[in-house]
Amino acid sequence: MPKILIIEDEAAIRRVLVKILTEENDTYEVTEAEDGLEGTELIKDKDFDLVLCDIKMPKMDGVEVLESIKKIKPETPIVMISGHGDLDTAVNTMRLGAFDYISKPPDLNRLLNTVRIALDRKELVVENTRLKKKVSKNYQMIGESQEIVHIKEMIEKVAPTEARVLITGPNGTGKELVAHWLHQKSDRNKGPMIEVNCAAIPSELIESELFGHVKGAFTNANKDRAGKFEAANKGTIFLDEVGDMSLSAQAKVLRALQENKVQRVGSDKDIKVNVRVIAATNKDLKKEIEEGNFREDLYHRLAVILIKVPPLNERRDDIPLLVEYFSKKIADEHGTAHKSFSEKALKKLKEYDWTGNIRELRNVVERLIILGGAEVSEKDVKLFATK
Repeated sequence: MPKILIIEDEAAIRRVLVKILTEENDTYEVTEAEDGLEGTELIKDKDFDLVLCDIKMPKMDGVEVLESIKKIKPETPIVMISGHGDLDTAVNTMRLGAFDYISKPPDLNRLLNTVRIALDRKELVVENTRLKKKVSKNYQMIGESQEIVHIKEMIEKVAPTEARVLITGPNGTGKELVAHWLHQKSDRNKGPMIEVNCAAIPSELIESELFGHVKGAFTNANKDRAGKFEAANKGTIFLDEVGDMSLSAQAKVLRALQENKVQRVGSDKDIKVNVRVIAATNKDLKKEIEEGNFREDLYHRLAVILIKVPPLNERRDDIPLLVEYFSKKIADEHGTAHKSFSEKALKKLKEYDWTGNIRELRNVVERLIILGGAEVSEKDVKLFATK
């Protein structure tokens, strides 16, 4: 049931507002406050889905209440109630974050419509916040080893800047996690993060994927199509496995980085883009440069900041933390009880040669949870963690 707080010093107006809200929709739970100070105290102690607040009140006026609520519960929509002489102030409050304003005496239809829209917006804000938290949980960086602490410190320094970052390391080490952390902790985190797996796209299609194409540019190009650089405008583009990109595509990426412009395949029209580029590779790009497979000028454009993600074998002390994290996550996914691992089981896992890195560890943990006992033992590890 949506909870609405009315902050209004005039008892007659409060009665009208309560009557309109409760008679037209008996699913609203309405609370009254006689002045701004009382209303602010209620906000501190209780969650409301919407606040209707008068502007002129004793003890604490509506503007002060608005500013206070925005600090305490910034996601709560606030609709200001204005008298005839308060209209200019009411408009100004919207610049301070008010959702809308209604005039006295309140019009029934106008009030109900404003309340409905404000409550719908609150639901969207809450859902978006929940989804963002869910995304963040999917990209947690687990570990307390010196190597991981160093990476986290690098991210904190680099993320707020516009510097391009090249992330290196073997497959399965978590390069994608680093990229997501860089985006989420940057000033671009409200914009999109577009991922491109350069190794998974055929060389003849990579340019179209990155830069888009115009109708008729090639067979089956039936309509104009925007590329990933355009989609990432005002956000981040993550070029995963950039070492697998064709030389032709590399030349166009270099131009995009130099001029902040792209051209769709089959077009000579420049399209301005504003993107931050983060790249990752499991290859030795300096060796690829020597062999003529990667442009040196592009390497220097991408590698302003280098972050090396170590293989799991170089951070074995993090294995117990990773096992705990994966076991809880997998149990939640399967809808089963969380299983613990014995000390000997964890010791055995730390001894393995993890050629597949964290990705392999996760698969082994899932197998042990499914096939192992109530507590995963050393014997379970020997039986099921096949190496």
